[in-house]
Amino acid sequence: MIEGMVIEAAPATPVVKSRRSRLSALWLPATYSYVGLLTLITVALTMVSAKNETRIVLHASTNLHNLTKGRFGTLFSSAFLVGEGAATVFIIVPLLACLLALAERRFGAVKLVHTFFIGHVGATVLVAVGLWVAVRSHLMPNSITMVEDVGVSYGTMAVVGALIAVLPAHRRFVWAASWLTLALGGVMVWHTFTNVGHFLALCLGLGVGRLMIRRQVTPSHPLNWPETLLLAVGSVFACLVLLA
Repeated sequence: MIEGMVIEAAPATPVVKSRRSRLSALWLPATYSYVGLLTLITVALTMVSAKNETRIVLHASTNLHNLTKGRFGTLFSSAFLVGEGAATVFIIVPLLACLLALAERRFGAVKLVHTFFIGHVGATVLVAVGLWVAVRSHLMPNSITMVEDVGVSYGTMAVVGALIAVLPAHRRFVWAASWLTLALGGVMVWHTFTNVGHFLALCLGLGVGRLMIRRQVTPSHPLNWPETLLLAVGSVFACLVLLA
């Protein structure tokens, strides 16, 4: 018989902390809220007539007609409409969710929202100014002031640019150069104001990312394998945005 030996149970605290850590990593309120709203609005639009759907989309569009009438609320409402129909629920929204999830895991909800809307609003305003000058100079037809202009693409490209902050230093130049080349390629091939907006939003996002790097506001540890997977899927979505 061994006397004086006391066997203590291992504390459960590390297990509890590990579970809490995993749960907190899955809690992405900005991503879930935005994706949920996109899905609900897209489904709701399928339940109205084509005429009413067009009217709703035009009312929410950031075209020159709305902006010159002072409807600046469209700078935000346009980000909650996709415009490609019900197929977006099954294709675009899940891919977008992966990109946003990675950004929220690394940036946090507030910085993700700021980055997305800096790209969405900033690129929209810059494009609108360019279109206004082109229309006034008779370089573009007046009909362009009434086009449908909604979607998530500007915000998406801003987030892609900002993700430079989560990459190792030796990969940042390749990341920025690759996306800038693709975005410029879209401008050169399709010659649309939307492609110009993608390029501008990407530049804004890269600027946000550089600011994050300078201020060291993102976690310094490397991407783990789930985050790498999210980055890969998000990159595929961004390529589709630029090239589709």
